[in-house]
Amino acid sequence: MTTIGSALYIPPYKIDDQDVVVELNDYFSPDTFTVQTTRTGMPVLWVARTKLIEVLTFLRNLPKPYIMLYDLHGVDERLRTKRQALPSNADFTVFYHLMSLERNSDVMIKVALLESELSIPTVTGIWPNANWYEREVWDMFGIDVHGHPHLTRIIMPPTWDGHPLRKDFPARATEFDPFSFNLAKQQAEEEAARFCPEDWGMKRSSANEDYMFLNLGPNHPSAHGAFRIVLQLDGEEIIDCVPDIGYHHRGAEKMAERQSWHSFIPYTDRIDYLGGVMNNLPYVLSVEKLAGIIVPDRVNTIRIMMAEFFRITSHLLFLGTYIQDVGAMTTVFFTFTDRQRAYKVIEAITGFRLHPSWYRIGGVAHDLPNGWNCLVKEFIDWMPKRLDEYQKAALGNSILKGRTIGVAKNNTKEALAWGVTGAGLRSTGCNFDLRKARPYSGYENFEFEVPLTANGDSYDRCIVHIEEMRQSLKIIEQCMRNMPAGQYKADHPLTTPPLKERTLQHIETLITHFLQVSWGPVMPANESFQMIEATKGINSYYLISDGGTMSYRTRIRTPSFAHLQQIPSVIKGGMIADLIVYLGSINFVMADVDR
Repeated sequence: MTTIGSALYIPPYKIDDQDVVVELNDYFSPDTFTVQTTRTGMPVLWVARTKLIEVLTFLRNLPKPYIMLYDLHGVDERLRTKRQALPSNADFTVFYHLMSLERNSDVMIKVALLESELSIPTVTGIWPNANWYEREVWDMFGIDVHGHPHLTRIIMPPTWDGHPLRKDFPARATEFDPFSFNLAKQQAEEEAARFCPEDWGMKRSSANEDYMFLNLGPNHPSAHGAFRIVLQLDGEEIIDCVPDIGYHHRGAEKMAERQSWHSFIPYTDRIDYLGGVMNNLPYVLSVEKLAGIIVPDRVNTIRIMMAEFFRITSHLLFLGTYIQDVGAMTTVFFTFTDRQRAYKVIEAITGFRLHPSWYRIGGVAHDLPNGWNCLVKEFIDWMPKRLDEYQKAALGNSILKGRTIGVAKNNTKEALAWGVTGAGLRSTGCNFDLRKARPYSGYENFEFEVPLTANGDSYDRCIVHIEEMRQSLKIIEQCMRNMPAGQYKADHPLTTPPLKERTLQHIETLITHFLQVSWGPVMPANESFQMIEATKGINSYYLISDGGTMSYRTRIRTPSFAHLQQIPSVIKGGMIADLIVYLGSINFVMADVDR
């Protein structure tokens, strides 16, 4: 039970998606909105740009408010051929995906823009986390956001020319001139990366002293990846800071536009590269919504079991490196040993370890091997005792407690305002886990608890991760005991690839197999969406199909992007040592941030 303002949150939640449409139509005139029918599972409403701020403010201030700006991004609509769902003036679209925890429902608000009028008003005054999303919309599409406090590049370098997610921007390296990097260009890039405090509204000195500006990263061991954060310091105290991302950007959303629906699956593994098949899950679920594929119960159970295995391997790496950040060296060697035991099971089942790319549209790559249950049982019998040891030897250590308890505290209201999900949100006492609130893939059939703490500090974030591993073990055990019989892949023409044994018996299946492997399945023109409770928080895929073999637009919303944006609001007034602890407690990877 969690109190947020005057609202009381008592799970399980009930979904009332359509209530918001009635409320909007009652307050605004009927011609304010155009409803778009999609397979996203939420109301999708188009509004005029002139009404945007009024509509979003209304939604934020409802008695049951849309408290979180879950996502904000754009679409270049100019090459879309199936345009029946679009307003006539939609050259570009900016969409606002809003979430209400009290309603346990979402709504998407869309604005159509002409190519000659690419400008929207900022909504940072409504949701502070709109800041980075709006910068990314400018960076990727060149859509101006008037009123934004600092509209600059965020993913691409400041010297970059063009906006990569526009359809007229090249999608392949071979479409560019050969890359060269001479001394003059190197110096220009270095100068462009120089931090200027005045650009960010920072002063170099106060009335009595000068401030020091410290670059932490982008190659610092405590930054957990290629991540730069510029600190404004008064001695050891952090007056302000500016996180700087984009050093790990690989253009996954752009690459999705030139990969078939099936061949994009391996790219999803590399988003949260510690999440393995957990990254495949929201993507294949979203594609299955487009195709109308319902998978067998056996597929759902296999997917859940392997996803929870990767939750454990990811959390173990977090635990070891987090304790190492605080100053203890021993634990990381033990957590990596335990990860090896988990990977032994993962490799036996999938054939690979870190990046199996094992889920398929409509199922998984192959059935469970003989003896899989013995390996699973061996692991779930071993692991609980290890977690007890970590809790006693590391988390009970007085030095670790002194370094983490009360450090970088967060509360539920602030966490939701900044788009925080996962363990970071639940450490503030907010009982919201998608596996319970919005069950997918059959999670409603499993008994497990949602670990909660109340203080929202660096210690509590670690405790939640430990307890989540215990719950994952409970889920895996239930999968092992209750694995359904049946096929490991749906019997559907858009499943990729079809069951191999059927291709040897039916010519129609053989033809389908050949076309889908060489060309790719053709998905119906529509839009779909799926979010899951991933290792770092809520991860989702928003897919737009134009009736082809490739995605027209793939939007990957990752939890780590939102979590890093909150850093300045939490760490101001803390010490440099506190920042290192805070960064470790967030549990992020930069591939999940930059995509």
